Amino acid sequence: MKRPPVARMVEDIVGCKWSLSVLQLVRQGVNRPGAMERNVNGLTTKVLNERLKKLVRYGILQRHAYPEIPPHVEYELTAFGQKFTNILDEIEKLNQEIEND
Repeated sequence: MKRPPVARMVEDIVGCKWSLSVLQLVRQGVNRPGAMERNVNGLTTKVLNERLKKLVRYGILQRHAYPEIPPHVEYELTAFGQKFTNILDEIEKLNQEIEND
C-alpha cells in the first residue's frame, strides 16, 4: 500500500492531539494499548484504536500481535516512523523558538 505524501501525514497527525500523544508514549517505551489508555486522561479505547490503525496505515508504527490469551499487542516505531518523529521534533523546536521571541 502506498503512503500518502509526508506533508499530508504531518498535517493529519499534528492536527490531532491524540496521535501526538500516542507517538510520544511509544517513544517513551509505552507500547501496549492498555498502558497507553492509562497514561492519557480522556483517551478512549475507540479513539486510541483509530489512531493506532492510522499510524500503522501510514507506516509510522508497526503492530506486533502475540498469540497469547489474553491477546497481547505491542506497537513500535518503524524506521520511517523514527524519521517522521524527527520532523515533529523540529516543528516543536520551531514552536518553542517562536514562543520565546
